[in-house]
Amino acid sequence: MSLKFKQQAEWLLLFGILMILMGLLIGLFIPILSNPRMGLSAHLEGIMNGFLLVILGLIWDKIWISFKWLNIAFYLVLYGAFANFIAVVLAAITGAGKMMPIAGGKEGTVGIEVVISFLLISLAIAMITVCIIALIGLKNYLSRPNSPQ
Repeated sequence: MSLKFKQQAEWLLLFGILMILMGLLIGLFIPILSNPRMGLSAHLEGIMNGFLLVILGLIWDKIWISFKWLNIAFYLVLYGAFANFIAVVLAAITGAGKMMPIAGGKEGTVGIEVVISFLLISLAIAMITVCIIALIGLKNYLSRPNSPQ
């Protein structure tokens, strides 16, 4: 594994643990948030996105794809994980989040709704792209000539 790949894997591990910590910390504030149900969602999003980053960091060397695409996946997954957490925390604090009705998001001011909506839509595109890149890279890894099959 080249130095750049190894550094990216290590950064994913670091940011993953940071994200888990952020998810745990927001959990302490659930009772005082404007929308406690959305606060629970933020707590779970932080932990789940943290685990996603940690898992990707652990398998990073098995995603065999060009460095350009791996680099794209690296930045997209970091963006997607943190955008997801930030969007749900904003919704929990403000009570906004019309796009998340199951968690009890009510309609907030136009400004906060635009921010939350942008984050939700862009993170969905980012995470779907990351999954496609990772799947292609893992398929390439399993298809290599000395792959144990």
